[in-house]
Amino acid sequence: MLYKSFQGIQLSALGFGAMRLPTIGDGRDAPIDEAEATRIITYAHENGVNYFDTAYMYHHGESERVLGRALKQFVPDTYYLATKFPGHEILQTYDVKSIFEDQLKKCGVEYFGFYLLHNVYEKSIKNYLDPQLGIMDYLLEQKRIGRIGHLGFSCHGRLDTLKQFLDVYGDRMEFCQIQLNYLDWTLQDAKSKYALLSERGIPVWVMEPVRGGRLASLSPDHERELKTARPDESIAAWAFRWLQTLPNVHVVLSGMTKMEQVEDNSKTYSTEKPLTADELKILDQVAASMLDLLPCTACRYCCSTCPQELDIPNLLALYNECRFEPSFVARMAVDAMDPEKRPSACIGCGTCNLICPQNIDIPEALKQFQAILDKLPNWGAPPKTEQKEE
Repeated sequence: MLYKSFQGIQLSALGFGAMRLPTIGDGRDAPIDEAEATRIITYAHENGVNYFDTAYMYHHGESERVLGRALKQFVPDTYYLATKFPGHEILQTYDVKSIFEDQLKKCGVEYFGFYLLHNVYEKSIKNYLDPQLGIMDYLLEQKRIGRIGHLGFSCHGRLDTLKQFLDVYGDRMEFCQIQLNYLDWTLQDAKSKYALLSERGIPVWVMEPVRGGRLASLSPDHERELKTARPDESIAAWAFRWLQTLPNVHVVLSGMTKMEQVEDNSKTYSTEKPLTADELKILDQVAASMLDLLPCTACRYCCSTCPQELDIPNLLALYNECRFEPSFVARMAVDAMDPEKRPSACIGCGTCNLICPQNIDIPEALKQFQAILDKLPNWGAPPKTEQKEE
């Protein structure tokens, strides 16, 4: 297993993400198959993984319990447990102290090696920056007294939101977890987020390295091309090797549901084989062929004529993401907007079309975007959390 040095400790370059543990049956409400989850967690640990990541809301609150029980079999100083505070889904009945204490109880521990503010984005940033909620003050105090080893945050927000948060709390954050892969390098502008974090000296943790499995299975033509270039590597390994070209990436989290995924990823992270310049070009071509993007250049000419004063380039960027795949990130970003600034607020006057240098049919694009959003589930709905201790 490859390891990265972080503040005097060695973290496995491959981390185990517990958002997609194996379940008994299908669907969002399917219970965790704890026996199988423990089996693959054990294999990961035996093969050098020492960073295990969960969150308060994963698997309707059961991920913390199952992961905590699975880790109990190991010597405590052979692994690091990370979980997250759900400020992105905070309810009036929540308070940071009761949630933190509940998490310690659920995980069966007295402290967390790593703790994150969960999902800083356009809406949740208000909670994290609200002094009346006292989230940051409480967590910094837990760090001071030793119940949190290292404090960081995850972010699904756009670049401006990430910068806003860093401008306030960047000096207190020890690491940041972002969605980063060779597709989202462009699609979600992960390139700019990675550059900003690196400029601020904040180590990067990666989530969604294979984009929920989309980059582990490509078209037959693309798979043949990758196999020709690296016969001994899996398709998923290419996504991990791409990340090995980025020096500020410290931990790559993989939500491994099946044993074969743990085996393949452990094999990949037994060696460091970053992609060559020619191999990077191959992946650039793969990514380009997977995307069908509107050619918006964010010139903002359209904004000057919009009677609704919509941020059209931002809306089109979110639409581009949904054109590839319906996205909870896009849904969250739109939900954070005032209703009069959402795609549904477009009145179809067409003044933007007259001035767009790229000849994009903007009203039609916003109409199609809203149609996609209408079909998406309500990602912000709080999952079931009131479950009895066993």
